[in-house]
Amino acid sequence: MGVNSMMQHELQSPLHHTTRRVRAPVPEQVDVAIIGCGLGGLQSAARLAQAGLKVACFDQHYVAGGCATMFERGRTGERWRFDIGLHYLGDCEPGGGIPTLLRNAGVEGIAFQAMDQDGFDTLVFPGLRFRVPRGLDAYRERLLQTFPSERKGIDHYCRFLREIGQLIGGATEKPGMKTLLQVALHGRLVARYRSATVAQLLDDCTRDPLLRAVLVGESGDYGVRPTQASALLHAGLMDHYLHGAYYPVGGGQVLADRLGERIEQLGGTIHLRHGVQKILVESGRAVGIVLEGQGGQPGAQVRARAVLSNADIKKTWLELLGREHLPVEAQRRADQWVMGGALWLSFFGVQADLHVAPGQATNFWQFDSTDVEDFYERAATPAPGFVPAGCYLTSGSQKDPHTSGHAPLGCSTVEAMTLVPASPEAWGVTAVEVESGEYRKRDAYLQAKARVEADMLRRVGELLPAAQGKVVFAESSTPITHYRFARASGGTGYGIAATPNQFMENRPSYRGPIFGLYQCGASTRAGHGVFGALRSGELAARRVATDLGKPLS
Repeated sequence: MGVNSMMQHELQSPLHHTTRRVRAPVPEQVDVAIIGCGLGGLQSAARLAQAGLKVACFDQHYVAGGCATMFERGRTGERWRFDIGLHYLGDCEPGGGIPTLLRNAGVEGIAFQAMDQDGFDTLVFPGLRFRVPRGLDAYRERLLQTFPSERKGIDHYCRFLREIGQLIGGATEKPGMKTLLQVALHGRLVARYRSATVAQLLDDCTRDPLLRAVLVGESGDYGVRPTQASALLHAGLMDHYLHGAYYPVGGGQVLADRLGERIEQLGGTIHLRHGVQKILVESGRAVGIVLEGQGGQPGAQVRARAVLSNADIKKTWLELLGREHLPVEAQRRADQWVMGGALWLSFFGVQADLHVAPGQATNFWQFDSTDVEDFYERAATPAPGFVPAGCYLTSGSQKDPHTSGHAPLGCSTVEAMTLVPASPEAWGVTAVEVESGEYRKRDAYLQAKARVEADMLRRVGELLPAAQGKVVFAESSTPITHYRFARASGGTGYGIAATPNQFMENRPSYRGPIFGLYQCGASTRAGHGVFGALRSGELAARRVATDLGKPLS
């Protein structure tokens, strides 16, 4: 594994495996039935298949990969291909966390193109552009250069990040004695901020509004406001990217494709356009799944020794399993879960070459003011005529310059994201219209989409002047779109919000609320994002394999 910036690659169509996987015969009996083909489910499936277990993965979408998928538009030979949720990765150097997890599953040879080591993220505020470099020491030095009078607070903040970096492995499970000893010896600040919010951490660092805004400039990576987000989660995410930011050569779909191919090589199966209607329960134990019916016919039953859900956790517990099978305490817990921020995505095709030299790509995080809390407040409680207060902007074709197929020759792709309201009412539609699909025809919905898309387009022109007036393709998705394709509560890809009371041991573990049911994905203890998803799949597979008498090596 590693960076390969010289060899020319061709982007594979996201639909490359679709027809075969839609038509794959559904087995009557497996060892493990997996609900959802996100990266967590695929990682689990590959690991369990390695142990000799018969696995089958089911997803209602037509592409495997969950949020880590791409989609394409345009005529043959003139395709636009865009990333849905995989925009950049941390810790992808040889021996890093993501390559190691993939290697555990038998996936080798994926190359990762480094982004700009002197500024993989560019934070844009009124009067300041701050480039986030690789490495904690370089990051600290740049903070000191920009805010020379804030040395004490900057050192306090960076010392906390350093402690988190030393203890990061303990954040995926209940802390054992070794981790607790490390905290006692080296993690004074980790212990201090274990139950703190990001805002409480910042209160101990600085009162400077611009410095505070810079320190949380990448909070969109977890989508929770500073007064509610876990300080430990924030620091862990910063540590993850300060190890270096990367993009997979061959596009964001390549991880899911390679994991899916590995599952099939090992005799497992993937079934797309096969949503799951419910989990079969007998004598208080999960014993299989019932698929959604097709063409007026009832859905097939698939018996299993274990069921592993990579689907939205609230839907898994409250709908697929159902309240009638859910212990009272688990019902109370699920009802109280608060979801992460809901995302808007705009996909723009630009008739201009925006390419930069390999290793020089950067993401933009743009804010209209230094009041990051207001950015979240506006997204949570929209007024009539709502428009966002900032955006995240990235370009797959910039990050992956030696892969053709992101855009037609001489053109570029740009993706713009922001936080927006999740509720159907905020988009002028009802929950019933969302479930039926009628929302897509409603004028109020279309007008709200057009307004936010126009705002994103304006921001793209300001951040990338070469793209101004040259956008020839535009398509956007709301949280309702995300719900339609991923069936995610609150239209979020972040799972339950990473607040102090929903983080670490307060997040669900990998064994579900009844025997025979397991879970992985963004809402479990490994956390959200690509690394969290893969890690959750790894840890869930270990639980399943052990319980089925096939421990993983």
